[in-house]
Amino acid sequence: MVKKILNEMTETTSLINKNIIITGASSGIGRQCAVSASRLGANVVLIARNTERLNETVSLMEKSDHLIFSNDISEIDKIPSIIDEACMKVGKISGFIHSAGIEKTLPLKFMKKEDYEKMFLVNVIAGFEFIKVLSHRKHVDEKGASFLLISSVMGTVGRPGIVGYCATKGAIIAGVKPMALELAKSNIRINSVSPGYVETEMTKRMPNDIPDESRKKLIDLHPLGLGKPEDVANICMFLLSDLAQWITGTNIIVDGGYSAQ
Repeated sequence: MVKKILNEMTETTSLINKNIIITGASSGIGRQCAVSASRLGANVVLIARNTERLNETVSLMEKSDHLIFSNDISEIDKIPSIIDEACMKVGKISGFIHSAGIEKTLPLKFMKKEDYEKMFLVNVIAGFEFIKVLSHRKHVDEKGASFLLISSVMGTVGRPGIVGYCATKGAIIAGVKPMALELAKSNIRINSVSPGYVETEMTKRMPNDIPDESRKKLIDLHPLGLGKPEDVANICMFLLSDLAQWITGTNIIVDGGYSAQ
């Protein structure tokens, strides 16, 4: 009986024969999501600007025949052609993770219109556009699909100096709800994941930029300690899998207890 249950769970967590598109796949959470998805059997389409770093990601993945696109996703008008080519080469899409994102630490009084526009374009609009195009019948798997947007706990709790970033992440959390309602009839699930502070290649350089006291305070704000990309990728893999087939329109917080305080 136990063996049967374990076998059934393995089948429902498997991503074998699923085609998954991941933006921001050249580093951090996006890279780990690509690696984790490949280990669960998925065919992955990796998108980021840096070809060399995308190839580094592929070198960490199971199999080596994954598809890469070296594109700047802020060039919104190119998204349909990227998706058309991806579908032509790998087939219809079963999952999508929008992990690409940018952040700018700057007090409100110094923020310019261009700062907001750039962050919203990459963090929010590009992800929404991918979902809009992917939800077309010619692109999405007939069995259904799961689309994820990486938000942040900062989209709900906020922090001084990152008003633009917080605003974009809050917009993601708000946006998944109406999209989930619109696309449920097409058997497409839409969710967001909100990490706390995750130690990526970029954030590991932070100790050189802030005093030790500030870093200790940041760590102390996470009762379970700082996160790793795997902590976020694990939740994303669950949401991509059939185990999460009744979850849509929600935001899952993965923050080591940061927002519980």
